[in-house]
Amino acid sequence: MRHDQVSLDAAGVTAPGGDTSMTVDALVRVSSNTKPMVAALALSLAEEKALALADPVERFVPELADRRVLRRLDGPLEDTVPVERSVTVEDLLTMRLGFGFVFEADCPALRVAAQAGLGIGPPDPSVPLTPDAWIARFADLPLLEQPGTVWRYDLAYAVLGVVLARAGGRPLDELLRTRLFDPLGMTGSAFVAPPGRLPPCFAAGDAGLVLFDAAVDSRWATPPSFPDARGGLVSTAADMLRFAGALLDGGSGVISPAAVAAMTTDRLTPEQRRGPSAEMFLGGFGWGYGVQVVTPEHDPLVRLSRYGWGGGLGTLWYSWPDEGAAAVLLTQVLPPSKELIAAFLSGAESALYA
Repeated sequence: MRHDQVSLDAAGVTAPGGDTSMTVDALVRVSSNTKPMVAALALSLAEEKALALADPVERFVPELADRRVLRRLDGPLEDTVPVERSVTVEDLLTMRLGFGFVFEADCPALRVAAQAGLGIGPPDPSVPLTPDAWIARFADLPLLEQPGTVWRYDLAYAVLGVVLARAGGRPLDELLRTRLFDPLGMTGSAFVAPPGRLPPCFAAGDAGLVLFDAAVDSRWATPPSFPDARGGLVSTAADMLRFAGALLDGGSGVISPAAVAAMTTDRLTPEQRRGPSAEMFLGGFGWGYGVQVVTPEHDPLVRLSRYGWGGGLGTLWYSWPDEGAAAVLLTQVLPPSKELIAAFLSGAESALYA
């Protein structure tokens, strides 16, 4: 998409060795491309004073008051110190909650989180926990770091979804539909897919592709108990471009131009960008509210600033605001192909340079 010109194309088939072609209107599991939409919802609620980014999360989720923090990532769960300050809504948006994926150490707290069904891995809408039950289990765990200090993917957005539902007084799926999807005409975006609409999704392994989620009886075909703000949505290329276009257009009335600017501005310190989780997911670039931020200030080899994010089930979106352009790539293979993403971004930017 560039300005008002939109081009959609599809290639390939939906399954290895199959004969069902991928279509331009395919409904797919967009996994972490959910996060930017949830961030926009948060800013919408903030502009209407339903919450403030500086609010402590216990204003809406009292279960998370009086947090404790591990002394060491690899330490026992009972070896903790008091929290120095409350977690804020902004900490959730910027993924500086103080809890998330750990790559640099063995972390017993993270193992316990996985055993508690908190979702340490690919999205799974069949998890039976309700939002209240999820928060109750999370509240039993200490934080890994002091709030606001370290960028860690990605449990902050699960907490954020609960905060937004309570602040907005409605379930997360309803808030997204009424405040974002309906106003922007994103008719295919939801936490549940109509029967038969989804292609299968595959996981790449040493032996090739294995089925992760079927087209028939997909886990996304049943309304989830916990609409997960980390990665539970399904959407289409057209819908994602509508969302991208709204941000390029200053928010299209869903959020203000000032909110778009805030959302797409890097919020991390240089030290936070160098953290293990940030290096793994951001590659040294920045993070705003729900989006990666890539600018020449982060890397002089970057010619055009961009923002956006990808999903672990094979989806990608970036916008180039100075060019009024956006591009979306939708596959259904996890993890996403680094080679395909690099080629896609290279092709998109080459077209913008022309």
